[in-house]
Amino acid sequence: MRTKLLGLALILVVIVGSLGLRSNDASATTKLPYQAKVITAALNIRSEPSLQASVVGQLKAGDVVSVTEEDDDGWVLIKKNKVSGYAAGYLLRKQDDSGQTAGSSSTSTGGKVSTSPGSTATVTADSLRIRSGPGTSYKTIGSLTQGEQVTVTGSQSDWLKIRTSGNVAGWVAKEYVDKGASQQHSSGGTGIRGKLVVVDAGHGGSDPGMIGTTYDTKEKELTLSTAQYLKQELTRLGAKVVMTRTTDVKPELSERVQVSESNHADAFVSIHYNSSVKKTSGTLTFFYSDKKDRPLASAVEAELSKSGIGLRSNGLSFGDLYVLRENATVATLVELGFLSNQKDESIVRGSAYQRKAAAAIARGVADYFD
Repeated sequence: MRTKLLGLALILVVIVGSLGLRSNDASATTKLPYQAKVITAALNIRSEPSLQASVVGQLKAGDVVSVTEEDDDGWVLIKKNKVSGYAAGYLLRKQDDSGQTAGSSSTSTGGKVSTSPGSTATVTADSLRIRSGPGTSYKTIGSLTQGEQVTVTGSQSDWLKIRTSGNVAGWVAKEYVDKGASQQHSSGGTGIRGKLVVVDAGHGGSDPGMIGTTYDTKEKELTLSTAQYLKQELTRLGAKVVMTRTTDVKPELSERVQVSESNHADAFVSIHYNSSVKKTSGTLTFFYSDKKDRPLASAVEAELSKSGIGLRSNGLSFGDLYVLRENATVATLVELGFLSNQKDESIVRGSAYQRKAAAAIARGVADYFD
């Protein structure tokens, strides 16, 4: 999957955040077009989905735009009056049908939570972003879901400095947390047999994904073959598997999520291959929700790191990616090597690597359910 470096690297790769807050309603996938509000002081509209593209307009906080397209890397195509272009989606927040910011109308607590260091707070919003500083202009570094409990370590104005159970430290808006008991994650502990896993082969059709810089390897072909190996491994372990694509077609991001939710899947795994302008090598495993998704991502990453597949694991990373963010199903996205790296590309092209990687991912999914 193409990675655009926007600012300082998170672990090794920066995946730029995207659109508004996710609803807990399993049927509430994002449908295009939709209205979104600017949540930063000034938002640049660019001619192309790149920081290097020319600025064709600028919006201010509170402006409402129409979002007509999204991509994997967090860029959205927007329109406001006669001006249209691309913007960083994480600087917009989707609005619901009533014109209110999604997830914020009934969950605000008005800051009732204690701001004393060491006190605990519980998230009341459907989904709450963790930021690197006390304001919406700061980078998104994680996410929490309703019922998760955090420890308060400080406060500033309308923002709380917090630490999660997964040891992520950052800032959240005070109005979306309150006192109360936490809800603990449970995978059920019943094993993988009979579980339904959706396997998503990234890209496809007119979208080749990353094209290898040495051998012209197409990411869409690697993701499909690896996904098919993963299906075989999961089936061998007793899981039921549904694929988002089995041929060279390109489902929309919303359609991939819908496959997961309409089948009431128990887990969702998206397969990608990476790129970077640096000489970066190895795998990287993404999660969106610290509570919902991180346990699955951790289990998969643990197997990739110890399996001897041929490339090292670069660990876990928060990823504000559509198929994770908008998915009510437990989900992870795995980047299985850098097609921009000659060594990586030569390794991942082989079926032996793809089979080993698929087997490691399948064991990770099984570990999660166990």
